Amino acid sequence: MKVSIFSTCLVDLMFPNVGKAMVEVLERLGCEIDFPASQVCCGQPTYNSGYLEDSKLAMKNMMLAFEHSDYVVGPSGSCIAMFHEYPAVFKGDPQWELKAISLKNKSFELTQFIVHVLGITDVGAHLEGIATYHRSCHMTRLLGEKETPFRLLEQVDGLRLEPLKNSDNCCGFGGTFSVKMPEISAQMVDEKCACVAETGADILISADMGCLMNIGGRLSRNGQSIRVMHIAEVLNCVPAAQGGRSL
Repeated sequence: MKVSIFSTCLVDLMFPNVGKAMVEVLERLGCEIDFPASQVCCGQPTYNSGYLEDSKLAMKNMMLAFEHSDYVVGPSGSCIAMFHEYPAVFKGDPQWELKAISLKNKSFELTQFIVHVLGITDVGAHLEGIATYHRSCHMTRLLGEKETPFRLLEQVDGLRLEPLKNSDNCCGFGGTFSVKMPEISAQMVDEKCACVAETGADILISADMGCLMNIGGRLSRNGQSIRVMHIAEVLNCVPAAQGGRSL
C-alpha cells in the first residue's frame, strides 16, 4: 500500500522525531512510503484568522503536491481536518473543487489510517508506564475522530491508561488563539496540567503536536516531570529487531 506522508509544519520545524516515528511505524506495517517535496503549510493559520483568499494559494499547492498519491497520512488531526475543509472552500470552482474532494477522501490522521484502512489495532508496541491521553479539539470536533487512538493504546503492552478529567476541554493552544489571547490561554493550559497531574500518570500522550507543545511547555515551567509523547512515538516503541525503537 502506497502512502504519502504529510509532515505538517510543526513536524518540519520542531518535532522531526514524530515524523520519523510515523514513517517507521507505517513501514513496519507494510506500507510503501513517499514524501512529496513540494508540500508546505496546509493554510490553516491564515484560514482560521479569517484570511480566506490569502490561504488559497497554500491550499492549491497542497492539492497539487498530493494529486497523484493513493493515501495521504499525517500525524495531526488538526492538519488533516484542514484538508477536509477544502471542498467547502473551493465549492463551485470548476478547476479546484474535484481536486479538493479527492484530497479529502484519501487523507487520514495516522491512527485513523492504521485502524480504519489497514484494519490493525495491535502494532506490537511495548512501553512500560502509566499514561493519560489528551483529546485535541480539532481531531475530536472537526475531524470527528474519538476512538482510534484509544483502540491502539489499549493494545500497547506494559502501558496503563488512566482517564483524563475534562478530557474534552481545550488545552488553550488553538493555534493563533494562544498568541491573541495569552491570558485566557494560560488559564486553560493550567487547568489541563492540573487534570493531567491528578491522574498520577508519568506520560502524557496526544495525537497533535500543537497541544503537546503547549501542555508540555507549561508542565516544564511548573516543574512537573511528566513525559510528553506523540502517539506515533508510543506506537514505535518496539524492539529494534522488529524495526522500531525501544524508548
